[in-house]
Amino acid sequence: MMKRVLVTGPAGRIGVSLTEYALDRYDLRLGIRSTPMPEHLAHVPTVSLDITDPDSCRQACEGIDVVVHLAAEASTEADFRTSLLPRNLLGIYNLLEAAVTAGCQRVVLSSSVQSVAGYPLDHQVQEDSIPRPLNLYGATKAFAEAIGHVYAKTHGLSCLVVRIGTFEHNQFPFPANGRNLSTFISARDMSQLLCCCVDADPDLDYAVVHGVSQNRYKRMGLTQTRSLVDYKPQDDAFVCFEVGIPYRDRWFEEAYDGQRPEQPVKPKA
Repeated sequence: MMKRVLVTGPAGRIGVSLTEYALDRYDLRLGIRSTPMPEHLAHVPTVSLDITDPDSCRQACEGIDVVVHLAAEASTEADFRTSLLPRNLLGIYNLLEAAVTAGCQRVVLSSSVQSVAGYPLDHQVQEDSIPRPLNLYGATKAFAEAIGHVYAKTHGLSCLVVRIGTFEHNQFPFPANGRNLSTFISARDMSQLLCCCVDADPDLDYAVVHGVSQNRYKRMGLTQTRSLVDYKPQDDAFVCFEVGIPYRDRWFEEAYDGQRPEQPVKPKA
């Protein structure tokens, strides 16, 4: 019997790619607030979902095995009170409460490379590295990592958290600079990773995994991600975009206006 999977935020770039990839893998239910799905996915079952409404979350989670939670405010420039607070903080709380009430087995939560943007550029972030955000959006993603741990350890709800890098999609202009290349994840690798999380060992109660492809230089390491969820990335940004890196530090310089890794820098949005 196929797993019953609820995808929140399915009309976003990652959500559309995941839905296309997972159509034949799971019994999908798409949680839609207002943005409709593309025409070629209009046949996939949907449910009305507003993550800021606890009742809406409870109804959407009924009969679901695994929730893949992608719905969020994704802008680093978003206002905290009007956007980040209701969507990225209260929204994730509402969804986790609903998942527990509905008896869901697992929730896959979306964090971001922004949650660890404060690490030095010459330091590769590992899955067990604690969050060091540099903006309020990143702070809300650090909250996602923390609240996932709470619900895994105190409510018996498996929570796997994906720190998503720079997502590429064929309908999205992608500036091939050093910052984006080192955090790049292709659409097929992103979808594979999310499915790996859905299908991971049921005894895995909590983990943070990294959403990057097999890039020549990676801002975030993949050792634990490969081991925990059997992730096998296929793409390398430096190959996909045909960018040669003649010496080790060039991608740092391209990413941060020529500043060397040892210098204090403020990452671009």
